[in-house]
Amino acid sequence: LEEIHRGGIGDDDFARVRADQPGDLGADPQRRVDPPGGVPAAHQPFAFEDGYRPATDIRAQITGTPPILGLAALEAGVDLQLEADPRAVEAKGRTLTDLFIAEVEARATDAELALVSPRDASARGLHVSFSHPQGYAVVQAMIARAVVGDFRAPDIARFGFSPLFLSYVEVWQAAQILCEVLATHAWDRPEFQTRTAVT
Repeated sequence: LEEIHRGGIGDDDFARVRADQPGDLGADPQRRVDPPGGVPAAHQPFAFEDGYRPATDIRAQITGTPPILGLAALEAGVDLQLEADPRAVEAKGRTLTDLFIAEVEARATDAELALVSPRDASARGLHVSFSHPQGYAVVQAMIARAVVGDFRAPDIARFGFSPLFLSYVEVWQAAQILCEVLATHAWDRPEFQTRTAVT
């Protein structure tokens, strides 16, 4: 490392690396400067491993805090959410998740798809998870169709339902898209098989 700068809370942090240095910064403890531990600089940020294992390449230097302007915009959204009746928000959320499960289970023909979330909405929260051997590729195929879920190893396709801005029609459409992706094996394309850091 040629230089590292840490400006403190709210400031950008950066590391400058000479072009002639190899990309494997984590292998040589004399050259590695560990940033504060956290998801961005982890070896596999979304593996949710016990303990912190830093990346061994330039990603090990990712550090910093969220930009203040971004947090100011987030604050406006939180203020709007606080105006909503929490009981009504939770009730709608449970209904959305119930709808998604019912539609998927009624229409999905893939016997390898299995609900892994609690069936009881009061124990489930506002996420629904299904397991499938091709869970990663299924999620990627759905993202390509504008339905954003996430993947959790080894085989979990997980979908979150925000009742403040999702409609029943959108949830119904998401269930149809999941069933279509499974029925047509749309997930079985090379671009959906390549694992990326963000899943």
